[in-house]
Amino acid sequence: MQWYLERLEEMEKAKPFYSVCGDDCAVCPRYLARTEEELHQTAVFWHQVGWRDRVVSNEEIRCRGCGTRQSCAFMLLPCLQEKGHERCAKCGEYPCGKIGDMLARSAEKEEMCRRACGDERMFAMLKRAFYEKEKNLFQ
Repeated sequence: MQWYLERLEEMEKAKPFYSVCGDDCAVCPRYLARTEEELHQTAVFWHQVGWRDRVVSNEEIRCRGCGTRQSCAFMLLPCLQEKGHERCAKCGEYPCGKIGDMLARSAEKEEMCRRACGDERMFAMLKRAFYEKEKNLFQ
């Protein structure tokens, strides 16, 4: 993802903001992609890392925010809506099985992501984006 590499310096200064699952949207390629080509490169990368079983369409990879998605990969959003909470950490059942499953699934992909990056600065940014969920859930 050449475009992502080119923006690393800018992203390193970005103020974090977190999704429902604890991802840092401020440095997420899906959120930051500006062009159709950037979205396509992101979809290819998602497949290389194992986050998707195929290269998905730009429409599928495009970020529209958690609240607008019909589904949630970790099923956190429907749970929050059902229980009337804004964040998982505010729930009396936190941490629950859904959180544990999410953290385990995320950890499984971390080394694949490191290998797919081939660039330590890029991996550091993607680690910030996707692999610090547990810490970020309390933010």
